[in-house]
Amino acid sequence: MAKTFMESVAEAKSQVGAVAPVDVSESALIIDVRDKDDIAASGIVPGAVPISLGTLTFKADTTVPEPMQHPELGDHDREIVVTCAMGAMASLGAKLLQDMGYNNVTFMDGGTNGWKEAGRPVDDFEA
Repeated sequence: MAKTFMESVAEAKSQVGAVAPVDVSESALIIDVRDKDDIAASGIVPGAVPISLGTLTFKADTTVPEPMQHPELGDHDREIVVTCAMGAMASLGAKLLQDMGYNNVTFMDGGTNGWKEAGRPVDDFEA
């Protein structure tokens, strides 16, 4: 049976933990899974790494040729927080990483919008 986007999000959220923006550890790797144009429109969490949801699968795969991998994703035990605008795509990205064997993955509840609402800064981003 086919699933809708929101059904997929609900399933991911039931299987992956969420973290409030105010509770994100400074040592965590933050991955923003939005497309670059979307990030440019609203800003990015300082220090976050932009890896679109569409490329996350191979960027996190340590079995593909090294130039295709993202160097920040070599450690499957590293604390990773996935974000997007509101948290829906982030939950899908976090579930994907969890399915790929990453052991310490959460998604940011409320996404970057929640981050800003919590009074935390964002950086400008050029696509």
